[in-house]
Amino acid sequence: MADSVPLSIDDALHHIAKAKDDGLISPSAQKNIGDWLTESRYAGYRDEVLRHIVGGRWKQLDDAFWTVIPFGTGGRRGRMYPIGSNAINDRTIGESAQGLATYVAEVLKGESGLSCAIAYDTRHRSRHFAELCAGIMVANGFQVHFLDGYRSTPQLSFAVRHQRCSCGIMVTASHNPPSDNAVKVYWSSGAQVLPPHDEAIIREVLACQQIASVPFAEALSDGRVKMVTDEVDAAYFDAVLACQLPGPRDLKILYTPLHGVGSQATLPILQRDGFADVELYGPHAEPSPDFPNVPGHVSNPENVAVFDEPIAYARQQGHHLILATDPDADRLGCAAPLTLDPAGPWATLTGNQIGVLLADFILGQRAAAGDLSSEHYLVKTLVTTELIRRIADAHGVRCEGDLLVGFKNIAATMDRCGPDRFVFGCEESHGYLVGQYVRDKDGPVACMLISELAARLRAEGKSLHQRLAELYLSHGYHRETVINLAMEGSEGMEAMRRLMAAFRDEPVRTLAGIPVVAIRDYLNQTSRDLTSPTPLDDSALSPLVGPEGDLVIIDLKEPGNYVAARPSGTEPKIKLYVFTRLAPAESGDLDVAEKTLSRRIDDLESDMRAFAETHS
Repeated sequence: MADSVPLSIDDALHHIAKAKDDGLISPSAQKNIGDWLTESRYAGYRDEVLRHIVGGRWKQLDDAFWTVIPFGTGGRRGRMYPIGSNAINDRTIGESAQGLATYVAEVLKGESGLSCAIAYDTRHRSRHFAELCAGIMVANGFQVHFLDGYRSTPQLSFAVRHQRCSCGIMVTASHNPPSDNAVKVYWSSGAQVLPPHDEAIIREVLACQQIASVPFAEALSDGRVKMVTDEVDAAYFDAVLACQLPGPRDLKILYTPLHGVGSQATLPILQRDGFADVELYGPHAEPSPDFPNVPGHVSNPENVAVFDEPIAYARQQGHHLILATDPDADRLGCAAPLTLDPAGPWATLTGNQIGVLLADFILGQRAAAGDLSSEHYLVKTLVTTELIRRIADAHGVRCEGDLLVGFKNIAATMDRCGPDRFVFGCEESHGYLVGQYVRDKDGPVACMLISELAARLRAEGKSLHQRLAELYLSHGYHRETVINLAMEGSEGMEAMRRLMAAFRDEPVRTLAGIPVVAIRDYLNQTSRDLTSPTPLDDSALSPLVGPEGDLVIIDLKEPGNYVAARPSGTEPKIKLYVFTRLAPAESGDLDVAEKTLSRRIDDLESDMRAFAETHS
């Protein structure tokens, strides 16, 4: 490829203006491409932009430039591409690190010893981006504590706290496709940044002109980058194992890291916890950024298809439990036999179901040890099953559940309410935490605890699924699902905005044949009473007490049945969370209850998809 492009900037600006007029790119893409062509801070990327224009690669240009990639619930995440304000590349990663450095230095002005912990996962270019961030932080006066080799997100959160860092950076895109990467930005608490810090950091990112940097090798040589891997690993393992609960350990476990980082921590933790019969699933064992042996090359434990081949293998080999962590090992998925017979039928557990089982187990064990009081509490998000709250009530502890999506909100609640009384935190997307040692979800500790529960139940003659059935009989049958409405690109963003507006302003009146009684709008902090004589007038609105964010909850007349809708903070889609419940009196025959709620969920999904197609 030529080093320069025979196209003047003026001609290029003319071409992008015509492309906008012809509908090939969006107006916002035209502006952002123009900035990258004319502003000195983007000079190193100018020729590549020009090559795209000469080649007429307008779709790629629009995708890469139609917006500025934001900080969402999981940091700044997106598809890798060598150029573009809406892509992960050296410039957007560099801006993120520079913006973080500038803001933290300003907040901590006058304090000595600025420092940053940095870790990375198995994805394409993760090590490169980690070294890039390290060089930028060093150039801005930070001591960098670097985790050398693939490490998990919870280990980065732990490192921030253990090394008493001012901030942290984790290079990972979690369970996103192989095309993606990201930076997750952490505050000194070990939690991902929250408002107002996240908003202030993005302002610094947008204002970033020049990025200061030091070569990684130079910073490592002179000690401004310090390798802390062994020290952090040892302390992290000890902290996780301090959360172990007593009981049997006779269990045959199959573990898959889904081509990610998880085996580095999960296997030694399980071994030290007393589980002697743990097998690493071979086809998923290799750390690989392409996730070659999982369906669709997407390593997401929420996707039941990733368990199909491990289940077939486990049935042949007589395993009692399958554990899976996502690529950065902050989330847990699992599958287990329906009964105690490994050769019999198996089923996966949803994120909500794992959370329910762990909450009940941990509360029960702490109560038995005399280490539980009414001052203790659980934490969950608004889109996590209310069965967690009912279990907390049964154990006499409170549940902090009025939270937006994102484990950073659980972490903030821990610090607000006092970590000493924190028992367990969870969210429906397979994120779990016990203990005080991190402020993020932790796959290895969840693997340890669900294994302890499965071993205890097996000694009692029960399976995980049978224990879940007991909880349903006590608290009512609960069934949940998540519907993803993909909406790619600039057109998708507009469709998302239209649909969220319709949920608020043109609300659906019935779902699955059940009347809708209220719309809770967390963005505008209002609740609309649809049973009012004039439900669409302002007279039907009342104040809503709760967190402020782009979330709508549609309440049905049947108690415990509702649908939540929100734009994803990490992917171009709207997520619909469907919740159904039958009261204990209606749940005596679980087979009948399951069929009833399965039909209801199918009808709810059908109606919600029809509404979305009409209004997006």
